[in-house]
Amino acid sequence: MTGEPRRPRDERRHVLLTGGCGGIGRVIAAALLRAGYAVTLSDQRPQEQGDAAAAALRDAVAGAEVSYSPADVRDPDAVAALVAGMPRIDVAIANAAIGRSAPILDLTHEEWQAHLDANLTGAFLTGQAAARRMAAEGTEGLLLFTSSWIAQIPWPEMTAYAATKAGIEMLMKQFARELGPRGIRANAIAPGIVAAGMAQHQLDTEPDYAARASRVVPLGRLQTAESVADAVVYLCSPQASYMTGTTLTIDGGSSLFAFD
Repeated sequence: MTGEPRRPRDERRHVLLTGGCGGIGRVIAAALLRAGYAVTLSDQRPQEQGDAAAAALRDAVAGAEVSYSPADVRDPDAVAALVAGMPRIDVAIANAAIGRSAPILDLTHEEWQAHLDANLTGAFLTGQAAARRMAAEGTEGLLLFTSSWIAQIPWPEMTAYAATKAGIEMLMKQFARELGPRGIRANAIAPGIVAAGMAQHQLDTEPDYAARASRVVPLGRLQTAESVADAVVYLCSPQASYMTGTTLTIDGGSSLFAFD
């Protein structure tokens, strides 16, 4: 797995990972810990659940430095407190999101607003709070946003989710353009249909979604959470140090739109 050599504990780069207790978030956290990063998990889950997730990661990865801090990414004060409470911040990964299916004619204002608040506003608040601290401390850090292959390709009944992910990609470019002179980079990762997390729930509960998913991937198999984590570790590593304003799409070719 691509990553940095493990550093002494007091020299490790610190990563904030929102949505860190979800099915994909935990796999990303484990990969970062194995690569030698210190990780602060954040989610809306109760403290005891987050602490249990952090403990499981410590059991799985020898020498892991991981903790849990709950926060609602829709709340600017909560996000600011989360960032301020970290010992330092070198990487902020805005990964928290919701995704719910609805035909566009049936999509309610409440559902639309919920996606905007959790996905797009949450990413903005996370990136802004992290970047403010990086700028104040002179840290040449990284903001990494979780987008999706459907940010660019319309996918039936996922209007709100797709629109917020498209917004995240422009948000990322704005951070990259404005903060590059400060040495703060911003990139995004656009996974495909991952057999974990929200997509797995849809695969299990929505027959139409599962049928489309079975046809759309040219490689002929759904994505693993581990492949997403590998790409995240790469983007956090020195090997990607000259990348900014870029979306890395890892979708098995789904965006080629191979429905036949």
